[in-house]
Amino acid sequence: MTSETSPNITKVAAFDDNYIWFIHGLSEKTSEKQIIIVDPGDAEPVIKSIIQNNYLPQAIFITHHHYDHTGGIKTLLDTYPIPVYGPAKEKIPHITHPLSEEHTISLSSMGLSFNIIDVPGHTIGHIAYFGHQSLFIGDTLFAGGCGRIFEGTAEQMHQSLSKLLNLDDETMVYCAHEYTQDNLKFAQRVEPDNEQLKDRIKDTTQLRLNNQATLPSTLKLEKQTNPFLRFDIDSVKSAAEIFAQKPLNTPAEVFRTVRYWKDTLD
Repeated sequence: MTSETSPNITKVAAFDDNYIWFIHGLSEKTSEKQIIIVDPGDAEPVIKSIIQNNYLPQAIFITHHHYDHTGGIKTLLDTYPIPVYGPAKEKIPHITHPLSEEHTISLSSMGLSFNIIDVPGHTIGHIAYFGHQSLFIGDTLFAGGCGRIFEGTAEQMHQSLSKLLNLDDETMVYCAHEYTQDNLKFAQRVEPDNEQLKDRIKDTTQLRLNNQATLPSTLKLEKQTNPFLRFDIDSVKSAAEIFAQKPLNTPAEVFRTVRYWKDTLD
């Protein structure tokens, strides 16, 4: 997906199901060997890939403070003294550029720029990086699901996800975990008659049988199949009301109920 406006994006796997994303410099601006490292929870696979591919790290992007997203920062900085961007509202060691929604990042040498989106809910200060039709969303949105609400409120998470609905349908969604199969099983409980969801489950099953990643996703696909983005869809509202055994009057109530429903099953 390399073009004038879309960088090449690659990944390394970490832990049981994490993905650490590498955003490459635009080829017409600079060497594609230059990379931004997104959420390096583990330094070892990152350094291994850097060495194998002769990558040139330029920056680290952090979405939130959980250790599986930040644990590799110090080791990486011992070898690569590069700036570290991260949420201003969270206490994360080694952050050099604290960010919130009013900020835009420009890495002019790589031809890249990103807007920051505040997406609290999973954690209080969680942020996302959006640029070049690519969204690095950490643990706020997953393929077919959304993050647990550990520190924020359901209302905050609903507002955060609502912001994402305003982005272009063709936005590529880079989540941090391979949770898609489990998420889609729940999505099917909510919308058993969703034909697009049935197709997605088949595609996802085949990818995982071939040991392939289900990410990135697209925002269009999430809007079609992810119940946590479909809180204003009648079929999701009806399913949530049956689970709650009461009427739900707002999309925020529908979201809160669907999130609680999944929590009862995990």
